[in-house]
Amino acid sequence: MNTELTINGESTTLSAPRDADLATALRHNGYTGVKCGCDGGECGASKVLIDGQAKMACGTTVEEVDGGEIVTIEGLGTQRDLHPIQQAFVDHFAVQCGFCTPGMIIQAVELLEEEPSPTEEQIREALSDNYCRCTGYQKPVEAIQDAAERLQDDPTVVADGGVAETNDEPSRTGTEHTTGE
Repeated sequence: MNTELTINGESTTLSAPRDADLATALRHNGYTGVKCGCDGGECGASKVLIDGQAKMACGTTVEEVDGGEIVTIEGLGTQRDLHPIQQAFVDHFAVQCGFCTPGMIIQAVELLEEEPSPTEEQIREALSDNYCRCTGYQKPVEAIQDAAERLQDDPTVVADGGVAETNDEPSRTGTEHTTGE
């Protein structure tokens, strides 16, 4: 069965049974940045933005997101042009093994959209359902604090990492982002 979605800014027909797990369906369709840690929607590794809200793709059916807008980690930046949050994670050595990192970054996007200057406590609360089995949360917390500053220091970067529209330049959408430098 086909489900119409917008994934990372592109209209897409996702070929998967309607009761299929969204994380599995996304991975089968090439979005391998979505990780399946617990297969139950509890560890946070599978987080994606669904209509702007960070949600676990594991435990969500394809049918539940029919017609929705999905953003995966692949939709934020590229290897050559990282999203400011991704760059902050790299700069703060917050990636550790990397398995939980996409979910943490997706959660950080939602947090910084809602609260551009979060406290450390707010960041830790936001990450509370993202389980890291490596060394902990201090580096990701520092990276998110830094990303918040980067996003605020550059007025052309909007919270989703894209560039604000101006009258002088064409609109940038999708995977085009500044690095916040």
